[in-house]
Amino acid sequence: MSAEIDLTEDAPVVDEVVDEVVDDLIDERSVSLWEGDEGGLEYGQRHALVTLLKQRFISGRTHPRDWRVLVENERVIRGRLNDLFLDLQIDREREVAWKRQASSETGSRFPTLLYDAAWSREETLVLVHLRDRLRAGLAGGDARVFIDRDDIVDHVASFRPPHATDASGDEKRARNAVLSVVKAGLLIPAGADDRFEISEAVEPLLPLELLAELLAALQRANGTAPTGEDEADTELFDDATEGGATGERAATQEEPA
Repeated sequence: MSAEIDLTEDAPVVDEVVDEVVDDLIDERSVSLWEGDEGGLEYGQRHALVTLLKQRFISGRTHPRDWRVLVENERVIRGRLNDLFLDLQIDREREVAWKRQASSETGSRFPTLLYDAAWSREETLVLVHLRDRLRAGLAGGDARVFIDRDDIVDHVASFRPPHATDASGDEKRARNAVLSVVKAGLLIPAGADDRFEISEAVEPLLPLELLAELLAALQRANGTAPTGEDEADTELFDDATEGGATGERAATQEEPA
């Protein structure tokens, strides 16, 4: 009895071992991979395409083979994504590639394979902090930038509203936010359980315009009791807002639908 597997879900580590075995059995230059196969891509191109569809991003650091194939075959892979109403985004300087839902020039909506999943309040705080630390480290000449879990959790705690009383619950949400960002691939475990390398993908995946807006809201939320317009801004970081950052200021991640 066979079962279909949803390839849009995050793949387990065992997939990497399976890929190595398949590589040994398949000629990567071959186009026809099974009887009746009418696909037009070679194995390596298909592998890179599927990885890009399954993952939020690929990079030269985390997916060196797929990154190399993508760069060498950008036009054909871009075309396959376009066939699915997806647009390929590439940051060559940081060696990061990701996909976006294509936008119609007429304003009509295309069928979609992705949906915008808003990061929670704590996850958004983590992302902003990571981006700042990454930029500071690279500007200081570091080739790779590392950060400790407690550093991140303390940073999130510094933005707790004055009226917040559930310290243990807030810390738990902050630690869960770290785990979510690790699962997204934006924090890379660095051997020790509490130490991570910050992925170079953090910067291109968190646009400057959104970052500036988030920082402004964070500063207002961390100040004195808000009134008027500022009060609406701090709803993003209010204990009562369990769903976290879900409005226009929310950082979002495009995930498979």
